[in-house]
Amino acid sequence: MTDTVTTINPTNEQTIKTYNLLSLQQAQSEVDQCHQAFLKWRTTSHEHRAKLLNKLAQVIDSNQQELAQLMTDEMGKIYQQGLQEVELCAAICRYTAEQGPKVLGDEKRDMQDGHAIISYQPIGVILGIQPWNFPLYQVIRYACANVMAGNTTVLKHAGNVFGMAEKIEQLFKLAGFDDYCFKNLLIDGKTASELIDHSAIRGVTFTGSDGTGKKVAERAAKQVKKTVLELGSNDAYIVLDDADLNTAITACTQGRLINNGQTCVAAKRFIVVDALYDDFKALIKEQFEQVVLGDPNDEKTTLGPMARKDLRDQLHQQVTDSVNAGATIITGGKVAEHTGFYYTPTLLENIKPGMPAYDDELFGPVASLIRAKDNAEAMQIANDSRYGLGGGIFSKDEQAAIELAKLHFDTGMVNINGYGLAQPNLPFGGVKDSGYGREHGGFGLREFVNIKTIMVND
Repeated sequence: MTDTVTTINPTNEQTIKTYNLLSLQQAQSEVDQCHQAFLKWRTTSHEHRAKLLNKLAQVIDSNQQELAQLMTDEMGKIYQQGLQEVELCAAICRYTAEQGPKVLGDEKRDMQDGHAIISYQPIGVILGIQPWNFPLYQVIRYACANVMAGNTTVLKHAGNVFGMAEKIEQLFKLAGFDDYCFKNLLIDGKTASELIDHSAIRGVTFTGSDGTGKKVAERAAKQVKKTVLELGSNDAYIVLDDADLNTAITACTQGRLINNGQTCVAAKRFIVVDALYDDFKALIKEQFEQVVLGDPNDEKTTLGPMARKDLRDQLHQQVTDSVNAGATIITGGKVAEHTGFYYTPTLLENIKPGMPAYDDELFGPVASLIRAKDNAEAMQIANDSRYGLGGGIFSKDEQAAIELAKLHFDTGMVNINGYGLAQPNLPFGGVKDSGYGREHGGFGLREFVNIKTIMVND
């Protein structure tokens, strides 16, 4: 087993930096320190925590360009999209600071012979195991909620964004948080798994593949520890027979290719009714073929590289396996022929169950185009997935689309006539193999707390 990790710039394939990994014993010692910090941090007021979160927002704002450039260098994010991610993270800090004291405040309820107090108390050290695709946001969204709740947290970030992991710890220190309130651990997956057993770790929040997420949940369950899982997905965007095609084309193109196609809530399956299928196919093909593949630092670029070579090669294998099983390439389907981990924007059709393009998550700039005979079949196909994170509906009848979203779309989130990413004030999470638990919107503040009842008998 290697004891170092080297980060690679996916645009030029040049080495950025090599990091030494902590041993299990060293990581356990750091968790012990975080537990000692928790014993003090849990006694601080909601108002004090909120003040520091507002300061963290200011620190993030003041480091905006450096943070965005770090994302571009480590995982190939288009620079302008990196700036948007930084803005979102500052907004999450401010929203959490504003809502935290309200959501976490004591509640009083009457009893027959007295009254009761419902109190939301922190539980300890929370382990965050996070992915590389939104390297700042994925961490901020769980860490802010937990430090606001009075917990402390340790981070196991993805190895290809260890530079961002170190930078985030610096941000917390610059904002004035106590040492070990937030602690980055340079560890591998095996060590992170072992840490779940540590007595001071009271909960685990994981974002990543459904396969790994199930292993994390199983290990935590053996210790009776709570988990929040935000796993993969194969989000369906349904174009009903009364949809506005231009709206659908714009949203589906953005929703599939944003973040170089590496987004859990990307629009991955385009399910189009037969009456609109041919027109949709022609228009979406045109949009995909107008994409500018190139350096993510260049303002003209609309699609940058994938984050790692192995991820690109895995995606190409999924496309190849789908084609070998009968899928057809409308456009793309190739590894780009120049330096960097680039993959051409790709559209597949004639997709059937049993193909990776139908059953699995394709984490890159590849979309599956599926024909449905009518609206009812379109909804049936959309739900024919083990995943259920997000999805979309395009229809001119907004109220009917809302009813479909509420009653018939088996996902945690639904976009209607558009595409959108996370919002600080809205809950984020899925169902089925996409996981459980919610973040944002105040909901994440209560995921890792002890909801304690205190009964006062008069």
